[in-house]
Amino acid sequence: MSDEILLTEESGGIAIITLNRPESMNAFNRLMLAALKERVDNLYFRKDIRVVIITGAGEKAFCAGADLKERAQLDETDVRKFIFTIRNLFSSLEALSKPVIAAVNGVALGGGTELALAADIRIASANASLGLTETRLAIIPGAGGTQRLPRLIGVGKAKELIFTGRRVSAQEALEIGLVNKTCEQGQLMGECKKMAGMILEAGPIAIEQAKYAINAGIETDIHTGLGIESNAYWLTIPTEDRLEGLKAFREKRKPEYKGK
Repeated sequence: MSDEILLTEESGGIAIITLNRPESMNAFNRLMLAALKERVDNLYFRKDIRVVIITGAGEKAFCAGADLKERAQLDETDVRKFIFTIRNLFSSLEALSKPVIAAVNGVALGGGTELALAADIRIASANASLGLTETRLAIIPGAGGTQRLPRLIGVGKAKELIFTGRRVSAQEALEIGLVNKTCEQGQLMGECKKMAGMILEAGPIAIEQAKYAINAGIETDIHTGLGIESNAYWLTIPTEDRLEGLKAFREKRKPEYKGK
């Protein structure tokens, strides 16, 4: 196993980022947060990377949240800095100009579930479990969990899970809409790459604008959202990709999009 705290594999327009602290269930310490922030900031400007997959090293954990051994050594100011950093990092990930798929390969607790919530699509292995367990430590989710979970699964169910700190299995997560899909652990990365491959067949500018329209529009009333959608659509009209899509349709072939 590499000593790097993050592993990155890039191929065919897909970047796979692996949280690499399996001995600590891939829990976030300050070093990992800094490394992931640098990686996300870099990917924002990479036109050759069109889909990002995030997963955890090993077979047990996606991410167990904050490293509580490190947390116990932090004073109140350092804890505030940690929460400020992780909250902004997940917001940056959510706003990344390309789709992010969370490959939840095992336990995802606290910040681990919040990381998955910041992704666009979540695919979980059958052995995975997820939960915002912070109230059991006399704190609350601090990296977006109280906001993203109710928007995804509804207020009532989100309150139940946050108030009780209860974990849910992969199957229950699928039933309540917390994850998009489940599969056997050995098939997880293949399923994520399959999903990424389908995204890669679409126009890059269209995907970027669709993500922006959804993320920005969901926070407004429908009339404002329709205006956001309209403006995002206008940006796709003068692109070479749009003309290529029409041409490919006429010629009955797959389009070759260039993000222009």
